Amino acid sequence: MRIGLISDVHGNLPALETVLDDMPPVEQVVCAGDVVGYNPWPRECLERVRETCSVVVQGNHDRNVETPARYEHNEMAHAGLQLAREELTDEQRDWLAALPPRDDVETYRLVHSHPDPEKLGRYVRPRQFSKLRPYLDEYDGLVLGHTHVQHEAMVDGRLIVNPGSVGQPRDNDPRAAYAVLDTDTNEVELRRVEYDIDRVITRVEELGLPTRTGTRLLSG
Repeated sequence: MRIGLISDVHGNLPALETVLDDMPPVEQVVCAGDVVGYNPWPRECLERVRETCSVVVQGNHDRNVETPARYEHNEMAHAGLQLAREELTDEQRDWLAALPPRDDVETYRLVHSHPDPEKLGRYVRPRQFSKLRPYLDEYDGLVLGHTHVQHEAMVDGRLIVNPGSVGQPRDNDPRAAYAVLDTDTNEVELRRVEYDIDRVITRVEELGLPTRTGTRLLSG
């Protein structure tokens, strides 16, 4: 089965639309969390993800829409969560709150951050992928997000992949990131696509969000 993998959309509608338009034919699309946060279109991105994705797991921003004060130390994250809380309907916030922290997709485990429930929210960077092998005895591989860094690795015959961030890449490549997984061959194609960052910057300014929320996207 060919599966489109997206993660860390973070309310960036131009990036999400471009990724979905660019995606080759797949049998389903799944999302590794953080649908909202940071960027100016939380409501629109939530609805697009909900109508497109067969499986969505809960990211840390999805989990904290009702408690943006937890991110007061990060101006951009705090402002994005406040916007999401204001713009989302009660039903949409309930949908985010009900998302599972982990799920199964074919023979793969899908999580947002660390697969260990006791380590929820912990970053797993590419150099740490080898340490995830103990969590994969029952799976052919693992899909995760959270770091906004696109990467794949084969660990003891198990494929571990981070498709990167659709809406806020942090690997020095400003292009929106996603991936296509073939669960029959356990192969993944990491993909990047350019999108209209200026549209995001303009909307950030219109809504009075922190300027860097938009301009940081230029450098990835």
